[in-house]
Amino acid sequence: MRELDTIIRWRRRPDTIVSDNGIELASIAVLRWCRQTGAEWLYIAPGRPMQNAFVESFNGRFRDECLNDTLFSTLSETRSAIISWKEDYNHHRPHSALGNMSPVEFARKSTLEKQAA
Repeated sequence: MRELDTIIRWRRRPDTIVSDNGIELASIAVLRWCRQTGAEWLYIAPGRPMQNAFVESFNGRFRDECLNDTLFSTLSETRSAIISWKEDYNHHRPHSALGNMSPVEFARKSTLEKQAA
């Protein structure tokens, strides 16, 4: 829930959380967070990952680039690697879907354009 709270601090509360029917289905913490923030929780249909294709794509990239090549010894080591990967992914790496800007650059530009309008 820390990551979702961070999103709210930086941007705004998402209107909707979309997930498959995996382990988070039983997560009391996610249900509680949705109730506290007013976010809606929607589920994709079982066996239909294409309904959440961008997340499936991200998860594959995250596994391939961050998790699959390393046998982590400690939780601290794992967290450190994930934080470094996330920093690169969000702050430095250009994304073709965002006009070859990083997500942070894209968000900054979008905010400035909204303020100017």
